[in-house]
Amino acid sequence: MKSNYDIIKALIKTEKTTLYEPLGKYLFLVDKSCNKIEIKQAIEQIYKVKVKDVNTFILRGKLKRVRYQAGKTPDFKKAIVTLKEGQKITAAAV
Repeated sequence: MKSNYDIIKALIKTEKTTLYEPLGKYLFLVDKSCNKIEIKQAIEQIYKVKVKDVNTFILRGKLKRVRYQAGKTPDFKKAIVTLKEGQKITAAAV
């Protein structure tokens, strides 16, 4: 069984993701093999908040050339987590 910190790799903070924070939405980099239920439980245990909804998507890696060979950047999975009303992930919790 994976620990919560194996499931949730990082909280992604960019200019675009800060626009979603007033709506109670946060973007996380997560393990590719985990599902929405595992992500929800991990977020609730790590950050001590109540999760309303989890949306996930997998970003496919790009093909790159490395000298004379074709290479590929790795695939990764992201999750948009919507918190219930009044819930917030603060900088101290991160």
